Amino acid sequence: MSRPAIMINELDAERLDRLLEQPDYASLPVADALNDELDRAQMCAPEAMPTNVVTMNSTVRFRELKSGEERVRTLVYPAQMTDSATQLSVLAPVGAALLGLRVGDSIHWQLPGGTTTDLEVLELLYQPEASGDFRL
Repeated sequence: MSRPAIMINELDAERLDRLLEQPDYASLPVADALNDELDRAQMCAPEAMPTNVVTMNSTVRFRELKSGEERVRTLVYPAQMTDSATQLSVLAPVGAALLGLRVGDSIHWQLPGGTTTDLEVLELLYQPEASGDFRL
């Protein structure tokens, strides 16, 4: 399974670049993978973001393909993380994998410890840009 094309809101990309420059985050195992994703992403103005793309603060329903387990999480920055049952940090491996994917996309992603996962985006329950929240 190859990595699908991804699209990232320019404001999200700027915030993530600044976050990944901080020593506490730059040394995390997922930092390099997230930087790679930012480098390969198509950038888009918040106002032009398609409504089917996972952006920061989106609530997404996704499935882990090997187990079939479905989850619903809101993709957040680490400082916003308050509840792992409803939120997913963009600096968690699965969070980094979901950023920029479209509904229907699947991705094969490396996890810590050498394991991998295959994820599929099933539905966007909320996307800030689709709701007119361009600076969230």
